[in-house]
Amino acid sequence: MTLLAPLGLYLLAALAEIAGCFAFWAWLRLDRSPLWLLPGMLSLALFAWLLTRVDVDYSGRAYAAYGGIYVLASLGWLWITEGQIPTRWDLLGGALCVLGAVVVLVGARA
Repeated sequence: MTLLAPLGLYLLAALAEIAGCFAFWAWLRLDRSPLWLLPGMLSLALFAWLLTRVDVDYSGRAYAAYGGIYVLASLGWLWITEGQIPTRWDLLGGALCVLGAVVVLVGARA
């Protein structure tokens, strides 16, 4: 099995988690309507479901590998949604996190 399938699931999960958390951020920090919480909670439920679709034997390993993808997706959110270009340090940190996620996934299959 290639790494593309789990990495794709992790990316979708990250987008769902970030969107769900942003709904709470918008409500509490940006004074948006509490109605933002409804799609936010659905998005967080989708995030949790997507993580269970990754083919690994242990949940802790799935969460550990997911963390690297989450960091990279968060930097994408920073840039695309919030208009802040990630610094070279952001990108280096994100790359290191993704490398760690790949190591965890590859090591789980060895």
